[in-house]
Amino acid sequence: MTAPVQVTLATWLLDRAALYLRRPAATIDPRVPLAEYGMDSVIALSLCGDLEDEFGYEAEPMLLWDHPTLEGLHAHLVTVLPAPHGRRD
Repeated sequence: MTAPVQVTLATWLLDRAALYLRRPAATIDPRVPLAEYGMDSVIALSLCGDLEDEFGYEAEPMLLWDHPTLEGLHAHLVTVLPAPHGRRD
């Protein structure tokens, strides 16, 4: 992936996390485990569903436990997501 797509993905992840955690995106540090902000299994499953809807990536339910920070999740996703032409920007 090229840098602009990675930035777009990082922003998308932050915005989705902020939505589900019900807090401003600016208050979420991408290096802090999402569980510290209150992420639970319902939020994790919802975010996995969003990844499938938005990117066509079938995320395993344990994805957010294996990659507990937005930074780690982003690093993983840039290696497994389909090519950028499938994105809806």
